[in-house]
Formats: sequence, structure tokens, C-alpha cells
Amino acid sequence: MPPLRPLAPLAFILAAACAPAFAQDPPPAAAPDVAPDARKDAQSDPINAAGASDSKVPLDEIRRYVAVYNAVKHAYVEPVDDAKLMHAAVRGLLFDLDPHSVYLDRSNAEDFEEAARGAYDGIGVELQRQPDGTLRVIAPIDDTPATRAGIKAGDLITAIDGKSFKPDEGDSSGPLRGPPGSTVVLTIVREGRAQPFDLTVTRETIRITSVRSRMLEPGYGYVRVSTFQADTAADFERQLEALKTQAGGRLRGLVLDLRSNPGGLLTSAVQIADDLLDSGAIVSTRGRIAISDAQFGATPGDRLRGAPVVVLVDAGSASASEVLAGALRDNGRARVIGSRTFGKGSVQTVLPLDNGDSVKLTTARYYTPSGKSIQALGIVPDVVLHPAKDAENGGRAGITEASLPGHLRGDADDPPGSNAGEVLEGDGPITAALAELKKNVAVAPVAPAKG
Repeated sequence: MPPLRPLAPLAFILAAACAPAFAQDPPPAAAPDVAPDARKDAQSDPINAAGASDSKVPLDEIRRYVAVYNAVKHAYVEPVDDAKLMHAAVRGLLFDLDPHSVYLDRSNAEDFEEAARGAYDGIGVELQRQPDGTLRVIAPIDDTPATRAGIKAGDLITAIDGKSFKPDEGDSSGPLRGPPGSTVVLTIVREGRAQPFDLTVTRETIRITSVRSRMLEPGYGYVRVSTFQADTAADFERQLEALKTQAGGRLRGLVLDLRSNPGGLLTSAVQIADDLLDSGAIVSTRGRIAISDAQFGATPGDRLRGAPVVVLVDAGSASASEVLAGALRDNGRARVIGSRTFGKGSVQTVLPLDNGDSVKLTTARYYTPSGKSIQALGIVPDVVLHPAKDAENGGRAGITEASLPGHLRGDADDPPGSNAGEVLEGDGPITAALAELKKNVAVAPVAPAKG
């Protein structure tokens, strides 16, 4: 299932918030998405490496920039350091593009790569930076301090340790990181709560177990994928084989739970799709320049030999998890049930700079095998589920890609917020998924096994 173009070793393809380009705490392995073969060339010339042909800046625009720069230097009420002013100007180049393009200084760029490997010091939450600098929670990551402290999808973090955010400060999630055992106080605005409130969270080394599994009933397996990291696909394969062994060699069906999975490494999602497909397209990416275009397809062999699959999603399922759900459904391999997904269908390319900083830039859109764009629309499930009656805030997510200011337009972009799905917590949706799975068991074909 090779892409049309080779991928650079560390040019992560993330599908991101998170997030969406989700800022995480660091920006972790979920957030985001990265395009083909940009890293090495970008270190010497990021613009030419990205294939831009119109890199000339009009002289009048240069003059305008210099005039504003000089005005600030000479007339601002307090002295401004040259490096600080230039850094702000560089961040400003990305600020109005879309919610997922951001400048990462050296430490944040290192955090980004570290988190993609599945271990970092922080609280374990996928975030989306808002235009005013505040941080919207896309999803807390399973079994992390954020989850245990009660942070919910849709929460808005307005201050960290009493310090509010500035609109132009770039990645504002850095203070969430810190030594294990230290605490951080988050000021949170939550829909349904009249007043902001504080939550104290104790940082720890986050070693994300991205795949968990168990038997629901004899012959019926359950696999939970909470995010996509470098080793997620290998873990999925090991746990799937263990379930098959428990079932006597072959499963009758599988529930694949992607609820509140904010994304991560696209290549891991593609590998899992390939594990469950015998043939067909998985995902394609399209951008302005040739290096942004790629296609992924399945290789022969299905590890479940055609046993039915039901994919469970909700409003927190974003990016790579949407790619996986879309690939399985478009190929007729799975039924998708739950609630409408987040709708992050864009690719972010991490372009390292020669000073150790990086630019995370949106360079392409994802398309499912049927040619549909996920962007700003998401995956609409085959069977819609709703939260339990006692769900906090009624299960409303409060945010979608389409509701983010400055988001990329999709092929079927809805008015902001009109396509919001719901957050589905607890075991009720798993029970519903198992019932849906059993409906398809009798008609399941037997396909060749994948080695």
C-alpha cells in the first residue's frame, strides 16, 4: 500500500487536531497531519522545498512591513526587543490562514515529535487554539491526568495558572507541560455552567496506551483505539491476533471504537485500514503542489477474513480516525455508528527551519475512497446514537471544525455549528454497536487472511 510519493522519515503524516493541527499539551500524536517528503529539503529552503512557485514578495508590501516595524521600534511606549518583534511578525504570517497552521519554536517542535512517539510530560489532552488564544478541548486522552481530573470535550481553557492568553502568542499550550508530579491550575468555561471554574491537574509522564481490547461475548471482539501513534498499528495487530486466539482462531465480528480519538499519525490509521481490507483505496490527499498529493491503497489479505466490523465514532473523532472510518465504510467493509465526527479533513506539513524552529502548515485536504472530503463536514454515521439522558451538558460537543473561525471550506461546508455531533460516553454505545454487529454476522463472506 505504498503512497505515490515516498515519505521523509520524520515528516509525520498526522491526521490532527487536534485536532485537528490540534495544539496539544504538547501538540501530541494526534493532532495533526503531515505531508510527504518536506523535512530534509525544508531545512535548507522551506519555500522551494514546499514547491512554491510564487515566492516573490511585492516591493510595496516589503516597504509597508518595514514602515510598521520602524514605527513600533521607535514609537511604542516601551522598548521592544528586535528578536521578539520579528518572532511576533513570523507568527502573524500564519495566524489568519486557518486554525491548524502554526509556528512552533524549537522546544515546541521537539515536544511535537516526542509526543508523536507516545511519551511526554504533561496532562494528556488534545486542544484547539482559538483566535483569542484560549484553548478548546477536543478530547481528553484515555487514562491520563486530564481524564481523571474531569476535563471534558468541549471545555474552554481560558487561563493556565491564572495567566490568560494573548491572541497572537502562537502555540499557547506550552505551560501545560512540566515535570511529573507538578500541578497546573486550569480555568475552564463549560457550557451549562454559569461561571468559570478552576481544575487542578497533576502532570505526569504520559505514556499513551493507544490500543485496548477485550471480548464482548464469545466470538465478538472489541478494540479501542484512542489515538494514532508510531506503534499503534502494530499494537492493533497483536491485540487482534490475541482476540482471534481467544475465539478459537476466528472472530465472528469486531467493534472498533474510535470515539473521541483526536487523530495522530495518518500512516498508522492507513495500516489498520489495510489490516481489515483485502483491496481498494484507503485515502488520498490533494493540495496545490505535487508533493502534497498522495494515494494509499490496501494490499491483499484481510486479517478478519471478512468477519463484520462496526466502527463506533462520536463528535470527538477527528482527522486520522475519520480517515479510517471513511475508508472502511466506503469500501463496504464496516458499518459506522454513533454521532457525526469532528470534520478535520486537512493535512499539516511540518517544515523544520535551520534555527531549530518549525512551521506546521496546512498543505492539502483528505478525501475518502468515494472522493468525498471530510473537511468541515465529518463522517455522518449509518446509524445515529445519542448520549444518555444524564450525560453532562447533554452530550453536546460545543465545537466542530466548521465552527472554528477561519477554517478551510469543505466540499459540503455547513453553517458553523449546524453539523455538530454529540459526545458518546460510557458502555451504552458499545452495547448498541454489538447489537448492530450481530445483524451482519449471518451474511459475512469469508475473505483471504492477511499474514
